[in-house]
Amino acid sequence: MWDDAFPSFLIGLREGLEAGLIVSVLVATLVRSDQRARLPHVWTGVAAAIGLSMSFGAVLTFTAANLPGKSQEAFGGTLSLVAVVFVTAMVFWMRRSARTFSGEIKQKVTAALGMGAGVLIATSFLAVGREGLETALFLWTTAQAAGSSSGPLAGAAVGLLLAAALCWGLYRRVLHINLTRFFSITGAVLIVIAAGVLGYGMRDLQEATVIPGGTSYAFDLSAHLDPASWYVTVVQGTLNLTPQMTWLQVGVYGAYLAIVMTLFVRGVRGAAPAKPVPVVSSAAVAAEPTAGPSAPAEGTKPLVLAATDVAGAAKRVSVPLDPAEAEQPAPPAVTRAGSPVDPAPDAGSPAASTAVEAERSAASAPAGGEAGSVAADADKAATSAAIEAGAGPSATSTAEGERVSQGEPAAEGEKSAEPAASGPEEPSAPAEGAVATPPTPRRFPRWTVPAVLVAVPALIAGITIAASSGKPASGTPVVEVSAADCGKGFTAPEPGRQTFQVRNTGSRTSEIYLIDPVSNAVYGEVEGIAPGTTRALIATVGTGSYAWRCVPNGGKAVTSAAVRVGAGGGSVQAVLPVSEKDLAAPLAAYRTYVDQGLADLQTKTRTLQSDLDADKLDQARKDWLPAHTQYASLGAAYGTFADFDAKINGRTAGLAGGVDDPAFTGFHRIEYGLWHGQSAATLAPYAKQLAADVDALRKDFPKQDFDPADLPLRTHEILENTLHRELSGNADYGSGTELATTEANLDGTRELLTLLRPLIDKRNAKVIPAVDTWMRRTGQLVLAQRAEDGTWTPLDKLSDTDRQRLDGSVGQLLEELAPIPDLLEIRKAA
Repeated sequence: MWDDAFPSFLIGLREGLEAGLIVSVLVATLVRSDQRARLPHVWTGVAAAIGLSMSFGAVLTFTAANLPGKSQEAFGGTLSLVAVVFVTAMVFWMRRSARTFSGEIKQKVTAALGMGAGVLIATSFLAVGREGLETALFLWTTAQAAGSSSGPLAGAAVGLLLAAALCWGLYRRVLHINLTRFFSITGAVLIVIAAGVLGYGMRDLQEATVIPGGTSYAFDLSAHLDPASWYVTVVQGTLNLTPQMTWLQVGVYGAYLAIVMTLFVRGVRGAAPAKPVPVVSSAAVAAEPTAGPSAPAEGTKPLVLAATDVAGAAKRVSVPLDPAEAEQPAPPAVTRAGSPVDPAPDAGSPAASTAVEAERSAASAPAGGEAGSVAADADKAATSAAIEAGAGPSATSTAEGERVSQGEPAAEGEKSAEPAASGPEEPSAPAEGAVATPPTPRRFPRWTVPAVLVAVPALIAGITIAASSGKPASGTPVVEVSAADCGKGFTAPEPGRQTFQVRNTGSRTSEIYLIDPVSNAVYGEVEGIAPGTTRALIATVGTGSYAWRCVPNGGKAVTSAAVRVGAGGGSVQAVLPVSEKDLAAPLAAYRTYVDQGLADLQTKTRTLQSDLDADKLDQARKDWLPAHTQYASLGAAYGTFADFDAKINGRTAGLAGGVDDPAFTGFHRIEYGLWHGQSAATLAPYAKQLAADVDALRKDFPKQDFDPADLPLRTHEILENTLHRELSGNADYGSGTELATTEANLDGTRELLTLLRPLIDKRNAKVIPAVDTWMRRTGQLVLAQRAEDGTWTPLDKLSDTDRQRLDGSVGQLLEELAPIPDLLEIRKAA
């Protein structure tokens, strides 16, 4: 699960941090402007944006589930391409705007304050909503690529929580983060991830036959790489690189990565440090020539410089002041509109000096945009300068703005009007002689607007999902299933390949099967279909009887009425389900086989121990191989040996000290010492420990839990591990006996097939003969490398021809064994 979580973790962290910084700037701007009464408007917009994003994700999830097979592939592929476009645009936008977006948000808030609550709500809604929609879309595409939603959702949740913690730390001035560097690094990683999503989207479009080339593979390593191995799982989960990729996937992946990464890196390196904009002091403004009482020239705007603009002028992401500092009223601004609003102090006055100091602080701030104390000090200095200079408020009232624009100076000593955007909770005092207007009574409670803004997207999403659920693809049968009524709407289908839209109308997650009610054979299945969702079940219909079997979690199986498909449909192979009871007898026989094998292993490990205790290194080399191959022949039990397997047959993989690591014990540790010149005295303790571990395993084995489902799986996994370990040379520590171990693994597989043969033949009589043919051929190729004296040809001494023949034979044998786990899978339909 966690290998699929990294891409969504990264997108959650980035998008969450962007949205959190925007909200922090919005809140800080309102607090500094003494507009705390307007904070609910910000949170209303944020809540509406979250509601819209979640509704968008629900629409994507449930509408896609209601599409037929190829339409789902086309839908997923198209949205993958859209997600790549959004992520790419976001990466470049944030790289370009990381230093200045704080100032842009402040300007929007300042404008919104004078235009009412609706504009402020819209500002926060649009700012946060964009991040939320991008996150929802990217999470959906990563979940589609992973085939599961648990990993991506967990990763996104962790990323969002970490982003919230970082934003809180920045707000409280606990943390100092170079945001420009942060967004540059995460942007580069996201470009690599987006390349994988693009390749996955192309594969979906090829499978939907929208784009040709679905069978033209650039490479196919599925026979050489274990899809279940941790390294393949990690690479596939994080980068969307699979062992099998088409030429189109590889070409698009490489082209996108080369072009976009080059442009991104070039932009990062070529970004010149931004020059800080100097703070204009009141003295400097007073020294400017004024236009007298006339109105300003057409096309010009009054210059308003507030203390909150210092960080934006320095082109860096500022951090809001702490709550104690935020309690102070908004700093006044220096206004230049062609009229002397207030007399300017002399250049040598304390106010001018303080403003100059603010300018120097801003100029010394790093261009990279580090969120630190420099911008805060510059803010404070500029605030003090503006207050001492006696400048008017930064948010000028409408009346005062009109008077200044007409060139009328404010009367000396006259108190400046309150800001027009101070909010309804803090109305300005009425002018002398004016009639006070009584406040308009509220028509609705305060919570009405937030509730409506959150509920409307959810309602629209619900209607969209309901409409899509009720309109399946033309000609696609819809079958309703539940514990009370399984198979509602099911009629005799047409022969041939059919797609059934299975909708769970019950209250429990269920396993759904299309079966032959006579033999219980399974034609198709849908596992884990949740209540209220629709999933596609694809099956080939031939002549015979068909019914639905519904198995709700924690409930009893329910079977629908059967329908009959007449002649003309041909015969169709169905899978006869297997129950735990069917595997009980083979499992008991195999436990007996393993127990006897462990008894034989005890004898052979004690012999090896005696050789080393007697300082007989040559004899120990001879006795090591029989003991090791005896253990290898018990391969099907690896899953139950648990920690004993690492002690008895562990390798150096994952050990920091390699062959010298104290945790490296067992057969391979003794092998390394025997074939690398170590003394018997050095190896004797390892042999003693090995014998003790084997004795403990023999004693513990009867109490170990052996899952019956492991038996069919091991028929394929034993030789699959052989191909990736012994036949790749990764399991040799000097003895050169990889082929002897391969033969032992073949023996273990033969034992399993002997026990499972009756169940396999009953379900598909063609499997075992094909397996036997390639088992004999592979065994002959392996035994051909054993000399008459019992020694084996080391793997690296094989000729290229022999090596290719052996690898090809094992690969084909694995192909013939592959159907067995599916044939003998334990199904609830049994």
